[in-house]
Amino acid sequence: MPSPPAAEVVSLGCRLNIAESETIRALIVGRDMVVVNSCAVTNEAVKQTRAAIRRARRDRPDAEIVVTGCAASIDPAGFAAMPEVARVVANDAKLAPASWGLSTPLPATLFAGHARAFVEVQNGCDHACTFCIIPQGRGISRSVPAGAVVDRIAALVDAGHREVVLTGVDVTSYGHDLPGARMLGSLVERILRGVPALERLRLSSLDSVEIDDRLFDLVTGELRVMPHLHLSLQAGNDLILKRMKRRHSRAQAVALVERLKAARPAIAIGADLIAGFPTEDEAMFEDTLAIIADCGIVHAHIFPYSPRIGTPAARMPQVDPVVRRDRAARLRAAAAIQRRDWLAAQTGTSASVLVERPGTRGHAADFAEVHLSTPAEPGTIVSARITGATDTHLIGTTV
Repeated sequence: MPSPPAAEVVSLGCRLNIAESETIRALIVGRDMVVVNSCAVTNEAVKQTRAAIRRARRDRPDAEIVVTGCAASIDPAGFAAMPEVARVVANDAKLAPASWGLSTPLPATLFAGHARAFVEVQNGCDHACTFCIIPQGRGISRSVPAGAVVDRIAALVDAGHREVVLTGVDVTSYGHDLPGARMLGSLVERILRGVPALERLRLSSLDSVEIDDRLFDLVTGELRVMPHLHLSLQAGNDLILKRMKRRHSRAQAVALVERLKAARPAIAIGADLIAGFPTEDEAMFEDTLAIIADCGIVHAHIFPYSPRIGTPAARMPQVDPVVRRDRAARLRAAAAIQRRDWLAAQTGTSASVLVERPGTRGHAADFAEVHLSTPAEPGTIVSARITGATDTHLIGTTV
């Protein structure tokens, strides 16, 4: 007897989408359906969404194809007009059982098959960065009550997950809309206290200007909080930051990283950086290029600027696309050197590695990728001796 059709979710974009996709997966079990959870952060992301829809139709000609996520929420008519698409589900409805024809409560998804679990603590954004269209797809900032977050994480730990990542659109804005206007630091403290069995807590992208004192102390002093922060820096030039409508200066970003590393030397810094933002000249770009070394950025997410219709930056004087791509390549090259040197310096040290599939790869606490000499059970944490490094990852022997 042939197997029943499998429900499938294609997740593009951020870690928040990954977390939401797991819930959607549980809501559509047993359906002959493909859900494309779209991204709109760049024009390229929208193109990838459309390509994923067309690919799903080729691979699953009889399946119902449903599109949700940011790109679909910003342009629902455009996606609904695609011949492959049966229907579009808005971002604010995609986790509602009714959107998937169910009347039962939201299932407790448990990230089966994933080494780490992602937990949404916040959604939406109240800021107005001139390059960003995501608030149009996600709406205003909303925080998940701390008790619900703790209960969710406790369930994940009970199911065997040893690392949890807190996700959101603007995670560091957490709590302003809750009674008492608590901040992200208080949530992290409550998680650590309320789920003592949780071994590793990791934070997704943070706005450096919103890192409160309590969060700083936990990141630098609590061993269960991973020594890895990904900062939404975007640029290293003050005028460009102002035109982006970011709320930090270059000096503030560098000073924060210096404080972090002074308090916890092992901390690894990641950052988002945009190349070729409107009006950026060569000197401005050089400031962004230099911030890779100034902040010791070893996990860099680099994007050539992509104009999004409906954003203020799209109406500013544009940098030539060829220049944008060239500057992005130069940023990536500088980041690759920074990462190579960081990895090489870890030879001879020890690392605690969360093992991922297929069992010979994983990530250390600082999110360095580690390739193990012998396989271990995915989802376990092993001690490894770092015996070497390549330009992109560490090589370790399980102790």
